[in-house]
Formats: sequence, structure tokens, C-alpha cells
Amino acid sequence: MKIGGLDIGTTGCKLTVFDENGKFLGRAYRDYPVRRGADAHTLDASALMDGVYGVIREMASQVPDLGGFGVTSFGETFVLTDEKGIPLEDCMLDTDKRGSEECHELEERLGSRHIAEIAGVRPHEMYSLPKLMWVKKHQPDLYARAAHAFLIEDYVVFMLTGVAQIDYSLATRTMAFDIRKLDWSDEIFGAAGIDRHLFSKPVPTGTPAGPVNAETMAKTGLSGKTVVVSISHDQIAAAVGAGVFDAGTAVDGAGTVECLTPVYAGVPPMEPMYDGNYAVVPYVVPGTYVTYAFSYTGGALIQWFTETLAGREKSLAEAEGISVNEYLERQYAESRGQDTPSGLLVLPHFAGAATPYMDTGSRGVIAGLTAASTAADIYRGCLEGVVYEMCLNVEHLEKSGLQYHRIRATGGGAKSALWMQMKADMLNVPVEALRTPDAGTVGSAMLTGAALGYFGNLQEAAEQMVEVRRTFEPRLEMHEKYRKIYERYRELYEAVRPLM
Repeated sequence: MKIGGLDIGTTGCKLTVFDENGKFLGRAYRDYPVRRGADAHTLDASALMDGVYGVIREMASQVPDLGGFGVTSFGETFVLTDEKGIPLEDCMLDTDKRGSEECHELEERLGSRHIAEIAGVRPHEMYSLPKLMWVKKHQPDLYARAAHAFLIEDYVVFMLTGVAQIDYSLATRTMAFDIRKLDWSDEIFGAAGIDRHLFSKPVPTGTPAGPVNAETMAKTGLSGKTVVVSISHDQIAAAVGAGVFDAGTAVDGAGTVECLTPVYAGVPPMEPMYDGNYAVVPYVVPGTYVTYAFSYTGGALIQWFTETLAGREKSLAEAEGISVNEYLERQYAESRGQDTPSGLLVLPHFAGAATPYMDTGSRGVIAGLTAASTAADIYRGCLEGVVYEMCLNVEHLEKSGLQYHRIRATGGGAKSALWMQMKADMLNVPVEALRTPDAGTVGSAMLTGAALGYFGNLQEAAEQMVEVRRTFEPRLEMHEKYRKIYERYRELYEAVRPLM
């Protein structure tokens, strides 16, 4: 029997299928439109489900003995439906500004730190609960008609199986889940004036919902033996897919967004987590938790630079049959030396600042340019800036008892030997680049295989499906070079923020 991971993203979904030994068999993808207006950011839930049915149908035709697949999704976004799961309104995305006033009202009633102590997240309008409060206040008829308030993972699981359950990690993204009791918080729901029974039943990450229902069978061609598993918030699935299960290892998601996910043996001290805007999220190993230290522009910054400011270099690279990244890295090594830091200070806030600031008004900065600066210099500076921002996050998190001594890197950025060595040098820990860059779907399949008994446990699944491609060891002399520049980088945000 085969296993799969269904990953639901903001603009598209993909189903990746593996055999019982963890060998990749195939992948299907569908996209769907997002609507972003001045006052609302929404997603059509029906279009999302059309995409889901499409990728399942495609893979079912290729792999008829699909024993089961797990569902993972992005967080916060929710949809109100009737009893049967028919959407009453479009999904309200996390970036939608509605709910800001309601979030402040809830903070006044309970206190911001008290909410964070219960829910593991510092109150913010991006979470589901304040937005649902907005709906109740401004669209009372819609609220009154709702039978379910689904986040995306549990919405998809419900539509495929008829079972309403949500895993602990995604439930945390509502701002209404008690991370210690592992259940909905009556205190927070009471203060918000929201019926907790609208939400699905919380279950541990990797809990089977059951076999697909008749409607799913008819739309996809699956047999009634295929089991759907509730997996997690996407970052949790990536951590599992990296084979990280204890506090000694952190995950570096080197994708469009740069995200460092360390593990804690228990609930960390909440004060430094609150001060740095870090979430505390129940993890797959009972009693353990993770947090997310992230930058909105990781790989996105590098893509912006190569597409916007490196047009000449891109053309020259194409003529040689290599990527523009390879061309710029070679150009820099020839002119400056491979192990020479750029000396530039690049604040990677080109889409606002994430942790520890959570400042959407912050802007990107490239400081230290001269008339002699080249495109390769700026490219190198952008790579460095992303890592300096991670160094800043690690420094903040050390106050919470951070204990990792190695990093496992996933995502497209893990393919860059230069960037991986840079991270090892700056953070002064070994960095292991994984062979499979898409750790989220691997983690989802691992959890599915363990839930269905194909693997004895997650460790056994990791032995089958997680492979380290290369290890980058830190170099003390380079760490010291970067550290001198980092001491200046630490002051950059405070220096330039008042000007923007």
C-alpha cells in the first residue's frame, strides 16, 4: 500500500505519494486564486476543494492502492460553513486586516500576557479568533447560520471524511487553544463571546480521521479503504519530515520564508517568548513544544534581487547554461574571495519584519554601498542579511533555554552549498542539508505511515525517508569574521526604523 502527504498552501495544493519504503512515486499540483482587496483578503473554499479533489484524482489514477494520506495546511485562515461543510462565505486569510479592533478588545478583557500564557501566542489580528469576533459583530446573520468554523486542515479532512477534528498545532493558530491542557480554552472563548463548539475536536498530530466518504470516492476514484489523517500546521510537518524529534536539533526551512524551528523539552519560559513574539506550539512527541523564528523574506529576497537587479548577470548565466545564482557566486569568489564577507548590512525586511519584531511597517535596507559595489556584492550581502536575522532570533531565544547543537536544513535554499556553509559559520553549529527539500510532504507521509501501522514509529519512518545529503561544519575563523559584522547588524533595525 502507498502513502501520501496532501499539503494545502495559500495559492495551491499538492499531493505527493511514496511507496511503503519511502520512495517517491509522484506528485500532483493545482493552484487556486486568492482575492486581495483594500479591505479584505479572501480565498474561495470551494475552489480550494476543487483543487484538492483534482490532485487526489490525478494521483489515484496513477497509484490505485493508496492506503492513506495526511493533510497539512497553512495556519490562521478559517471558513464558516453549514452542517454539511458548504461554505457560507469565503475564507478570511491571516493577512486580512479585519479583527484588529476586536483583538484589542479581547486584550483589554483578559490581558495580553495572560492570553499568551494560555494560548502560547501573543495576541494579534492575524489569528482566527479576533476575525471571528469581527464576523459576529459586523455580520451577525452569517455568524448565526454557521455550524462550523474550520481552519483549512480540518475543513479538508471534514470534506473528505465527514469527521470534524483538528490537530493541536493548527488549533494553536486560532489564539483560543490551551497549549497545556491541549483543549479549547473556555476562558478565552468566554471573553471573546464565541461559541467554542463551532470549532472541531482537538486531536494529537497524526490522528486518523477515517476512510474517505462516498462523495470523495465518487469525485476522485479512490476506494473506500483509503484513510485520511489529520497532520498539522505546515511547519510542524516540515520538522517531522526533517527527522527532528528532540531539543538537540532545530529545523531551518530555507524556502520563500526563512523559518527556524527549534524543539523544547517542555513549555519554555513564556516571558522571553512573549517579548520576542514567538509562538509556543505542542509538538508531535508528547510533552514537547516548538517555536517558529522566521523572516518573511528568505528565498524571496534572493529571488527579488536576481529578478529585479541582476538582469545582465541573468542573461550571461543563461548563455553559459548555468543559474544566475551560480554565476553571481562565482563572480564574487573570483573578485573578493569565497570566504570574504561582503561587509554590507542588508536588513531583510522587504515584506516587513517577522520575529522578534512583528513589525509590518519595517522596510528593507541595503547599507554600506559604494561606487565599487557590484551585483555580486549585493547578492552576497542579501544571503548574509537573511542569516544575520536568524542570528538575531537565536540570540533572543537563548533567554528561553534554547539547547540545539545542530540544524537540519530543508527547502530550496538547502541546495546552496554557499548559503549552508554561511549558516554553519554564522550560527556556529553543524548544518545538515537534507536530500529531499520538501520536508513538509515527507513529514506528512511519515506521520500517515506511522498512524496506519506501516512504520513502527516515527524514528523508524525517519530511517526510511530522511536522508542527510551533506553536512557543513562551522569554521571558527569565519564565525569570528561574521560576528564582528553581526555586532553592527544588531543595531541596524533600531537605527533606521525611525526614518521609515
